[in-house]
Amino acid sequence: MLSGQNLLAPNQSLSLIIRLGFALFFGALIGWERENQGKPAGFRTHMLVSLGSALLVLIPIQLEIAQEYPDTISRIIQGITTGIGFLGAGEIFKDNSPESHKVHIKGLTSAAAIWVSSALGIIAACGLWDIGLISVSMAWLILRVFKKFE
Repeated sequence: MLSGQNLLAPNQSLSLIIRLGFALFFGALIGWERENQGKPAGFRTHMLVSLGSALLVLIPIQLEIAQEYPDTISRIIQGITTGIGFLGAGEIFKDNSPESHKVHIKGLTSAAAIWVSSALGIIAACGLWDIGLISVSMAWLILRVFKKFE
């Protein structure tokens, strides 16, 4: 079902350790880059977001609820996305100073990085290592390399 191309069944302890380990690894890579840029949401935040997303997806997989109710994973991913939206909004800083009459918005990239970390946790929980490794590499390149083009 959601185990993708895994060699391990989703209910095996080793599989759980690997899935959660990948979630932490993915979040750590994004978080390390944000930490090096001096952003408030850094290493630990991204690891926790990725791990939390993975845990929420793994619960119905482990309880085999997803087999009985196929839309369970979809609903959980929708809930995670909504929750991460609030976390990302907290990362965005809006300053309306009365003197300047200008709106300054900061933190959009950091909010997007939190969103990506969450998606990477979901990918790890589903056992889609290949998509996760490709995606985390692309996200890291976007954050690290493409910043030079701004």
